[in-house]
Amino acid sequence: MNLKLSVVTAALLAGGSQCVLADWVYISNERDDTVSVIDTETLEVVKTLEVGERPRGVTLSRDFKYLFICASDSDTVQMLDLATDKIIHELPSGEDPEQFALHPDNRHLYIANEDDAIATVVDIETRTVVAQIDVGVEPEGMAVSNNGKWAIVTSETSNMAHWIDTETQQITDNILVDQRPRDALFNADDTELWVSAEIGGTVAVIDSDSRSIKHTINFEIPGISADRIQPVGIELTSDGKHAFIALGPANHVAVVDRKTYEPIKYILVGRRVWHTAMDPEEKLLFTTNGVSGDVTVVDVKNLKPIKSIKVGRFPWGAAVLPAEYIPD
Repeated sequence: MNLKLSVVTAALLAGGSQCVLADWVYISNERDDTVSVIDTETLEVVKTLEVGERPRGVTLSRDFKYLFICASDSDTVQMLDLATDKIIHELPSGEDPEQFALHPDNRHLYIANEDDAIATVVDIETRTVVAQIDVGVEPEGMAVSNNGKWAIVTSETSNMAHWIDTETQQITDNILVDQRPRDALFNADDTELWVSAEIGGTVAVIDSDSRSIKHTINFEIPGISADRIQPVGIELTSDGKHAFIALGPANHVAVVDRKTYEPIKYILVGRRVWHTAMDPEEKLLFTTNGVSGDVTVVDVKNLKPIKSIKVGRFPWGAAVLPAEYIPD
């Protein structure tokens, strides 16, 4: 595949030179029906793509050829070919898809259908529905374990995390968490599931073997009322040190020490932060700030914001395309 060299920086390093390749960050803009693409070297929007109505969740295929977009008000998941920037398929997602997760097999997409209280499983190769699973009221968050054995759905009104066996497509466990669970994410070895509770103001860390909550993380920001601290998006660093939790209308991202499960810092970002994504080298964290219509770039090493990038109206989801997969 040809590579797109967004920015080339030449520097003498031990008698040689080094080329710097930029990644691209895809940001869904809920109110504009667009996706903004940010270059991680210049930290500027390089293009804006028109997509379906009310795009929210976005994720990349495992081979980085396609971007999947939850076009919620279009009642479909769109499949964008990254080589052409064209929507090539609309998958039968069920009504009002909001979030989804792709199985490691790069074939089965698990989709939360908020209005129907179901999770839809779509085969992206045949573009057919292979299962519809009854879950709790207002399903929102979706996660698939790294080993592919489990899919998780969080239901906002039922306050549960539902465990689905991906072999049988049946629910095996229902874990009660705090009010309005939004996001879910497994750690690298699948021993823990992290679930954010927006109205409860907490994050539950669930032991995967016992299916029990091993720790509940609480947040407190001086000068900000507790009812404004509403955890949503979760990001975990690969070294096991930190978790980044988007805190909604608190306009901060919490940095959590994953050994103690305690917040160690709160980073001020834009207004109504929804979700986050990191570049492959985990040097930069990108936050989608719905109300302010921008993306905050955070220096992961120093835990400081370094830039705000204006995108479309009400940015919601984020996904990062590594530089080596950017088509020419």
